[in-house]
Order: sequence, then C-alpha cells, then structure tokens
Amino acid sequence: MVRNRRIINRLTDKSVYLVISLVILIFIFYPYAAIFFAAFIKGGTSYLSFLRGHVILLGHSVFVAVLTMVLSLLVTVALAVIQVFLHRRWRSVLRLILLVTMVAPPFVTSLAYINLFGRRGMITYGLLHLSLNPYGPQGIILMQTVSFSSLNAFVLLSVIQTIDPALINSARSLGASPTAIVHDIILPALRPGTMVVALISFIRSLADFQTPTIIGGSYQVLASAGYYAMISLGNLHLAALINITLAIPAVAGFFVYIHYGRSLTLQQHGLTASQGAFPLAKRGWYWYGSLLVAVIFYLVLVLQYGSIFMNAVAEPEMGHYHLSLQPLYQTSFYVDGGTIARTVGYSLIAGFLGSLLSFLIIYYRQVRRSRWMQLMEMVGTLPYILPGTFFGLGYLYAFSTKPLVMTGTTAIVLVNLIFKQVAFSTKAANAVVSRLPMTYFKTVRDLGGATVAEWRDVFFPLTRSGFALTFLNGFISTMTTIGSIIFLVHPGQELLTLVMFDVVQQNEYQVASVIACLIILICLVAAGVIFGALRLSRKD
Repeated sequence: MVRNRRIINRLTDKSVYLVISLVILIFIFYPYAAIFFAAFIKGGTSYLSFLRGHVILLGHSVFVAVLTMVLSLLVTVALAVIQVFLHRRWRSVLRLILLVTMVAPPFVTSLAYINLFGRRGMITYGLLHLSLNPYGPQGIILMQTVSFSSLNAFVLLSVIQTIDPALINSARSLGASPTAIVHDIILPALRPGTMVVALISFIRSLADFQTPTIIGGSYQVLASAGYYAMISLGNLHLAALINITLAIPAVAGFFVYIHYGRSLTLQQHGLTASQGAFPLAKRGWYWYGSLLVAVIFYLVLVLQYGSIFMNAVAEPEMGHYHLSLQPLYQTSFYVDGGTIARTVGYSLIAGFLGSLLSFLIIYYRQVRRSRWMQLMEMVGTLPYILPGTFFGLGYLYAFSTKPLVMTGTTAIVLVNLIFKQVAFSTKAANAVVSRLPMTYFKTVRDLGGATVAEWRDVFFPLTRSGFALTFLNGFISTMTTIGSIIFLVHPGQELLTLVMFDVVQQNEYQVASVIACLIILICLVAAGVIFGALRLSRKD
C-alpha cells in the first residue's frame, strides 16, 4: 500500500513537472525562437539593409525613449519624496489615486490629451478658443511620462517602506534638517530603485506603439511603424525585423535590471516600521520642489480622468456640457454584451490559470529546489522584457503552420494572455513562497503525505492571499492589454481594449471615453471583490 502510494506520488510529480516544462517551452520559448528563425534565416530583407532604411525611425524612438525616461524619473522621484513629508492619511489617499490609474487602458492618457488639448479640446478650444495641433513628439513624450509614472512610483514607495527608522531617528536627534535627511538617507536608498524605473520607462517607451499611433501624427517611431507594417501592409517579415530591433535594447536593459534588482532585494530587509519615522517637517527645497511636481502631476490625473468621465456622460452644446445618454447610445453600436462578457471571461481565465501555473513553477523551484524550474522561470520572463507585439508576432509565426495550428481561434488569444502573465506572476509568487516555513512541507512528507497533500494542506492555504492578489493583477492586466493580442484576435471576437483603440483612431472620442470608464469600473469592482473576500477570510 505504501509502495503504491509512493509510485502514485512520483507519477503525479513527474506528470505535473513535464506538463509545466512543455507548456513553457511551447508557448513562450518556441514563439520567440520562431520569429528569430523566420526573420534571419528564412530570408527577405537583410537586417543591415533594414537598419539602413530605418535609421531615422530608430533615432525618433531613442529620442522619445530617452526624454520620457528622464521626465518620468524626475516625476517619480518627486512622487516618492513627497510621501515622506505627509501623514499616513494623505499617503493613503495619494496611493489610492495612483492605484486607480493602474486599472486604466494603457493609451487612456492619449485619449484624455485629445479631449483636453485637441483641435476641439475642452481647454484649448472650449476655454481658450484656440485650435492647436496636439500631435507630434511632444504629445508622445508627455503622455508616456504621465502613463509610466504611476507604476514607477509604486516601485520607489516600496523601497521607502524598507528604510530602517533608526536611521531617520538618529539623524533627527543629531539635528539634521529635512533637506539633509532626504539628501543623505532617502535618495541614496532610492538609487537602485531609480535605475530600475529608468530602465523600465526606457524599454516601455521603445515598445509603445499605441501612444505614437494615436497622437504621434506624422512623427513615426519604430513601434508604430511595426504596427502599420502588419496592419496596413500585411508585411509580417518587416514587422518582425522592427520588433527584433526593439528587443535588442530591451534584453540589454534586462541584464542591468537584474543587477540593480538584486541590489534592491538585498536592500529590503523586511522592515516596514519606517512609517513610524515619518513625516518629516515640511520645509526645505526638497519639500517645495516635490510638492510642486506632485501637485502638477495629480492635477493632470484629475483633469485626465475628469475629461474622460465628462465625455462619457455629457454632450457639448453652445459651448457648455449637458448630461446626456447619447455617448452611451453611440457606444452600443460598437460594444455589445458579448464583447463585455468575452473580455471579462478571458480575464478571469487568464488571471486564474496564469497564477496557478506561476505558483506551481515557484513550488518546484523553491520548495523542491529544482534547477530546471529555475530555468523555466527565466524563460517565463521573456514576455515581460520584450515588446508585447513581439510576443503576438511570435504566435503568428509559431502557430500558423503544422504541427500546432491555432491562428484564427479563441485558443490562441487565451493561451497568449495566460502565458503573458507568467513573468509578473512568478515574481509575485516568489515573494510569497519565500516567506513560508519549509518545515511544514517536510512534516507532510515525513507523515507519508503525497504532493497533492502538500498542495491541499500547506502550499495553497498558506499562499491564498498572495494567489488572490496575483490573480487580481492578471485579471486587470488582461482587461487593459492590447499589444500582445492585437494581431491575434479575429473579426467578431474583439475585446474592449481593441474596440477602444479602433474607435479612437476613428475619432469617436466619446465612445472611447465610455469604454474606458467601463473598463475602469469592471477592474475596480473586481479589486473590491478580491479585497473584500480577503478581509472576510482573515476574520474567519
């Protein structure tokens, strides 16, 4: 009986291990290998010829990415520094505002920019009676800066929480001014984090095709050229070469990210009591400088989301806005219940299966100490460090021919969404599982428990909260994604973000505003349900 149980346990382990390895290699590694093979070996335009013909676009991409990186870094540092001067209540309010921006579609800032400063914008035309051209590199840089700063701020805020409060208190007792504390303690502690967010901003700017497509006008970058090569020209080979070019600095930046990410991890000792050392006295030029930047940034956010909400529920008439159901009525021609249900359904499936797969990978890597699973985790980070359109193109190359034909099906979209989540989900799972006592698992094994018993009685019960939050992130990410699936969704099976992207390009800004509000509402409801369920489970 005991021998049979051991055999069953071993078979269960091997089967799950094999399935995880196969799906990671087939649905993550194989698409990337396929696109490199098709671009460099199958032929077409040589890479050197391609580069010579796209030097100007490459220069545009680097120019926009560098300026976006610098501006978003300045804004992000200011948003982090202002927190150390504020009481807990205000810190919570500002974090909540940042959190709301995280559940919006990635190009919602471009939509707000057009609503406010377009040729018929609320401010330029409605208030100032001007008709300005909002399109060009300045719009791309400003909107990417606003869009990237929220996520970057959360990275730096997590670093501030880990600063030892004894350092702050010692500096205060020695008579250090708030300016000296920020300069000598806060900013040096943020240095690894600032390198990480700078690289993230640079890579995200290079890969962003939505903002340049919407507000770039005649100013093209490589990412938007890759989008047009696929959509307008149907030139898969050219789109692949463009995405490979964008991937090169992304891969280089990833190795720098690993170095500073390791420094960031070593710096975080698990101390969260640093909140007790704040707030600092509100004086000094760090306070006034960060206050000025933060006020401007949060004012922009309020204007941005206020304009979207206004456009979704009101109609302009004789220079004034009046509440109207007309935008909602117009939206019904583009969005039906099937589109909403499909988007929510895909998000639920991708969030759950992506989180489950990621937690199982980390189980075998951390609990079972598998080096092979460590390699699988590294492969799983590829969708995180490379452009989203690159991942989507890889699926077109890999799954349009035998032995696994999936193009034009629902399955290819779902699989892409699931495995796109693995990169972030494994990082989150890693942080959760690293805090589990390994003696619990040894006890189960000593008592003759099978692998399934470890999952049922120890692993998943103890990681329940982390799994729920990872699922929520996967849900929101799928609700707001567009890059990796824009080439995979077949007509009649659109998701909300794709419909929104299309109507923006058709200048149907009110319809786009309604869809943006709908996506944000669904994400906030999902977050409320998850946090409510976690709170109830803790009381139990």
